[in-house]
Amino acid sequence: MRIHIHLIWLGLTLAAASLGCATMQGDPGVTGDCVVATVVDGDTFRCQDGRRVRLVGVDSPEYQQRPYGDRARTALLQLLPPGARVRLELDVAPHDPYGRVLAYVWSGTDLINERMVHEGWSVLYTVPPNVKYAARLGQAQKEARVNGAGLWAEHGFECLPGDFRRRRCVSRP
Repeated sequence: MRIHIHLIWLGLTLAAASLGCATMQGDPGVTGDCVVATVVDGDTFRCQDGRRVRLVGVDSPEYQQRPYGDRARTALLQLLPPGARVRLELDVAPHDPYGRVLAYVWSGTDLINERMVHEGWSVLYTVPPNVKYAARLGQAQKEARVNGAGLWAEHGFECLPGDFRRRRCVSRP
């Protein structure tokens, strides 16, 4: 009996180690489908099963950055209306310190993270080791900025969300 339990533990340990190796090699993890329940802000939403999902690689204005935070939330709500079924793709680090799933969100062939940046509602926000689509998101941001898309047309990123959170600037509508 004791040997049997030890073998089960060894098997689980080896399985976990091989999953860890796959993750370290950059293989994307897929957490499967999510049915959108609510959109919290321009880069966070909740699935019907209760998972909180943060769009990895992007940052949208905070709710307090009015009117920009509201506009970013509305843009994400248009892309992810309640009831929409999306696919979540993980990078290396699957969760943030707040317990949210960090995911690249796919609706059909659309990468929602990229759409939010390309349409000017989010900016590139790279936090290693989650950098799988950083170049793609960076290109989307360059195009959005040059084209004056979304909040770029309104100077909505004069105070970047990260700077606003650190109280380095204030948002001015």
